[in-house]
Amino acid sequence: MSTEQPAQTTPDVVKAEAEAAEKALADLRRDFIGYRIWRATRWDGRLGDWVASLHDPRAGVDPTVIASNPAALREALVHEGERAKNPRPRTR
Repeated sequence: MSTEQPAQTTPDVVKAEAEAAEKALADLRRDFIGYRIWRATRWDGRLGDWVASLHDPRAGVDPTVIASNPAALREALVHEGERAKNPRPRTR
């Protein structure tokens, strides 16, 4: 049986991660103004997935976009913007 203790996260690392997440959130909000963007709350109270809710139909197609990190959300929102530029087929 291993006697090694799990690595402890230092307060400085936690603070740096929180600051990086806040900056990423601010950047996403600045770059994708057609969405309301926030972090979901997990069952245990910690921050979880990154969520974007569409408020301007010119900005995207899907009403909600969810990703596990800010880079993936950014990529998905860029894709949504490209989808919104393409004409949608009309239905009767």
